[in-house]
Amino acid sequence: MTKSTMSYLDVGSGFPVLLGHSFLFDKSMWSPQIESLAKHFRVIATDLWGHGDSPALPETVTSMADIAEDHLALIESLDINKFAVVGLSVGGMWGAELAALAPQRVKALMLLDTFVGSETEEEWQKYAKMLDAISSTGKVTSPLLEYVVSQFYSEHADPADVQHLTTYLASLTSEQLRTSILPLGKLIFGRPDRLSVLNTMTCPVHVATGELDLPRPVAEGERMAKKLGCDFTVIPQAAHISNRENPAFVSQLMVDFLTQHCK
Repeated sequence: MTKSTMSYLDVGSGFPVLLGHSFLFDKSMWSPQIESLAKHFRVIATDLWGHGDSPALPETVTSMADIAEDHLALIESLDINKFAVVGLSVGGMWGAELAALAPQRVKALMLLDTFVGSETEEEWQKYAKMLDAISSTGKVTSPLLEYVVSQFYSEHADPADVQHLTTYLASLTSEQLRTSILPLGKLIFGRPDRLSVLNTMTCPVHVATGELDLPRPVAEGERMAKKLGCDFTVIPQAAHISNRENPAFVSQLMVDFLTQHCK
């Protein structure tokens, strides 16, 4: 297990809720929800390896299960026994692994704009081509830059959010890209099919997907919810980063679910 040195935010009090952000974002992605959740819960929001204030991706981390173990190590270092997990995109991928890894400890799980199955061969080849292009140049340049941003946000997004992501991607150094971002991208997009892990879930689960999500379409969320036998919500007027495109809706969804299942 990798020694956990991930950066994290720890605010509020009450039942602990662990938040996992999307690839190419950081814990600040959750700022609209943290304000709402911290009134009811203890909120722990991490920065994934190579993101935000966390150090580079350790060479020993090669799977979603490894990332789940790193988060469990963090939880243990905080002397937390039982907790809930809310993960968006890659946060949901490792979040599901964490719920399977520690079923007696994860009391509730929310999977937002994510899919634990594998990419189709066509999608994987598309992602691999993009990652290779970035690797060869050592930076994210146009028109790929605009394409990546368009995969995260729709026309309903706050222009400031779109500009922030655009600026961040353009500012990534070749070292950041080659030591963390690109290896993580290959880990995420080349992941094996883990839909079977859903069969092991014993805690309450809620799946939700933005109605305009391009990389993780509604059909994928519906498929997971059907397999889990749990509720599924379509988040209106929201794309992949649904919690920022429709923050009030997602915040209420989270508070309602967590309040019901986390005492």
